[in-house]
Amino acid sequence: MTTAGVLADHQIKAMIETGGITASVAIAPGQIQPASLDLRLGHKAYRVRASFLAGRQRTVADRLADFQMHEVDLAGGAVLEKGCVYVVPLIERLSLPQGMTAAASAKSSIGRLDLLTRIITDHGVEFDRVPEGYNGPLYVEICPRSFSVVVQPGQMLNQVIFRQGKTLMSDDALRALHAETPIVSGEPVISDGLGFSVDLRPAQGNLVGYRAKPHTGVVDLAKLDYYDPAEFWEPVHTDAGWIILDPGAFYILVSREAIVIPPMQAAEMAPYLAMVGEFRVHYAGFFDPGFGYADAGGAGSKGVLEVRCHEAPFVLEHEQVVGRLVYEHMAAMPDALYGREIKSNYQGQGLKLSKHFRS
Repeated sequence: MTTAGVLADHQIKAMIETGGITASVAIAPGQIQPASLDLRLGHKAYRVRASFLAGRQRTVADRLADFQMHEVDLAGGAVLEKGCVYVVPLIERLSLPQGMTAAASAKSSIGRLDLLTRIITDHGVEFDRVPEGYNGPLYVEICPRSFSVVVQPGQMLNQVIFRQGKTLMSDDALRALHAETPIVSGEPVISDGLGFSVDLRPAQGNLVGYRAKPHTGVVDLAKLDYYDPAEFWEPVHTDAGWIILDPGAFYILVSREAIVIPPMQAAEMAPYLAMVGEFRVHYAGFFDPGFGYADAGGAGSKGVLEVRCHEAPFVLEHEQVVGRLVYEHMAAMPDALYGREIKSNYQGQGLKLSKHFRS
């Protein structure tokens, strides 16, 4: 029986071999990360009137019949327009055993484009969550919020992890881990996970982030290190140690702390309490084992924060706690770690836009 924890890469491979994960096109080795599997877009997108969940009694196909406006062929690349909602069937499907659940998240580069992507399932009542025993297809809802994008079949916008039994680390276990292998620079703020704050007093200069421009061209997701950041982003500078967030605006900021995910842990970024302000850290996703870990080529890596302000202008201060990392136990040691055996775009990162923009 599998030890409780998040499944490692070789355990994900075993699921593929035994039919727990299947696909209409063979799964490529590069899709398998230390603790997650990248999911691929199928050939068609459906423009829908509104975001939806299937609900316990219905399938996604049932709901598409209710809300579909038109069909988009993704072959050769197609534009998904800013402000519109699309549903795309994925190439992969799952057959989970009892006791195992799955959770999905946007990949790092997708979150940094303010591209809202959420996995939905047949009979599902939550986004990005797959219940134990689920046997069926996967779909992704895509809503470009800052930039229209060009997508094509086979591209990987989302990733999924697999949880066997109880995986969450208690605060006491997290403190013990930090004492053994420091997981953050400085004194940890531990309460239902590891708190992290925003850096608005950089060691050099006064560039603290970027704000998405409201009227831009499209971003082709196939083009890497290609776009001039100045065409899509306004730099945010401050000498005061604070900035004012504008309602509806999207910002890329960076954590003050350098974060470490040891080899036998994974982590998921969660929003902080709503009471701290009218903003939220965007869907920032999973952190694989080895992120920021010294033996995997890191010395602590900053967390990039995808921030959207809501109802009212809000003053964000240096060192203000804006989110938390929820650490989880791994079920086994991964064969590869983030940043060492696999090519990792963001190991040792600081303030950094997605890989589609020139450095």
